[in-house]
Amino acid sequence: MICLGLVALQHRGQESAGIVTSLGKSSKNFSVHKGMGMISNIFNDEAIRKLKGNLGIGHTRYSTAAASEVVNCQPFVVHTAHGALAIAHNGELVNCESLRREVLERGVGLSTHSDSELIAQSLCCAPEDVSEHDGPNWPARIRHFMTLAPLSYSLVVMHKDKIYAVRDSYGNRPLCLGKIVAYDAGHANIQDQVAEGWVVSSESCGFLSIGARYVREVEPGEIIELSRNGYRTVDIVERPDYKRMAFCIFEYVYFARSDSMFEGQMVYSARLQCGRQLARESPLDADLVSSVPESGTAAAHGYARESGLPFAEVLCKNRYVGRTFIQPSNHLRQLGVAKKFGALAQNVEGKRIVLIDDSIVRGNTIGPIIKLLRDAGATEVHIRIASPPLQYPCYMGINIPTREELIANKLNAGQLANHVGADSLAYLSVEGLVTAVQMNKSHVNPVKSGYCTACLTGEYPGGLPEELSW
Repeated sequence: MICLGLVALQHRGQESAGIVTSLGKSSKNFSVHKGMGMISNIFNDEAIRKLKGNLGIGHTRYSTAAASEVVNCQPFVVHTAHGALAIAHNGELVNCESLRREVLERGVGLSTHSDSELIAQSLCCAPEDVSEHDGPNWPARIRHFMTLAPLSYSLVVMHKDKIYAVRDSYGNRPLCLGKIVAYDAGHANIQDQVAEGWVVSSESCGFLSIGARYVREVEPGEIIELSRNGYRTVDIVERPDYKRMAFCIFEYVYFARSDSMFEGQMVYSARLQCGRQLARESPLDADLVSSVPESGTAAAHGYARESGLPFAEVLCKNRYVGRTFIQPSNHLRQLGVAKKFGALAQNVEGKRIVLIDDSIVRGNTIGPIIKLLRDAGATEVHIRIASPPLQYPCYMGINIPTREELIANKLNAGQLANHVGADSLAYLSVEGLVTAVQMNKSHVNPVKSGYCTACLTGEYPGGLPEELSW
């Protein structure tokens, strides 16, 4: 079941993966299998058979803070005075350096540069003001860590017969809760269905494939305990009153799968609204609207509906090539683009095309695509981007490491159009993006919220990270 869930999250990372399971009886040992590569290459029948237990956690990774090496594969397992502890982490700690110093000053050695191992070691010691005469108080340890590290993380922490699901108090990284139900449960009200188990995940897109149904998001700052008795909230760590929630808006733009649920709405519907808003901001006289598949497709449908132009596919995607944005090197990204698309010539020839893409990061993808369409007979190719220009690095779990890599810092929209061979190019505004992602949410989830737009505006919710000293 965990393996199937990871397959549904494969878009979030394709470098390495791992699963750790527990029988729930002994705190001494877990079953562990990790490796480099795709889920299907790591977990064969023999590997799955060796993963014994009735609870477990899994992780699929693409590197941000540490190198793409087998030593950094998650989940991490550490052995504490109270038994084995397993941790899987999505995000990146903005105050990693001060935490690293604190752990090293306690005499604890670190075997990797990963901040995920740092989290594991931070949980191994109890806070001074917490009594543990009756055994480890894991919620108190987690709360203590959360006060030391304000963001960015979603965590699953497993010890013996319990799993803790944790989301930072800014809600920067996603995390949601699902209920495993009977095979023949159908589409009945989730509240009326008997739980056969519980699951947490960064995204809800894999729930149906493992027989689970979406229940709700883990709230910012919430610590949820999963056990044989069900789930319960054991604590909520509040952020300062003057700080707003800072959910990563790039999850809506690119990273998440379209069928996932965030803030009570499907990601697809938010992307559709981005396309509609883009058509209002940057209209065009053209023959058809199309997309760079897959993540640009929903926005293209929105642009077509708002503009009244027909939608038609113009690119055929090779579905056996991974996501180029999350490849670990620029050279691999460029090679991926070259073999990723083909042109549907009969749809293209003699047409003025509005081509919608979700974002432009490094600018490697769009130029070869425009050339492909022109070679297939397009008379005009106008690029419309369903997000604002990316101008600042992300320090919270998205691999946008330097301003120098971001094409929007080198060229404005007009210059970039000339550079990539487009007839015109326009971005969605920051205000338009926020309006679009809130449009459907306001009908189903009126609770006030906020977004991290640091990669677009340079306004970081937790400030800039410390400089690393090693």
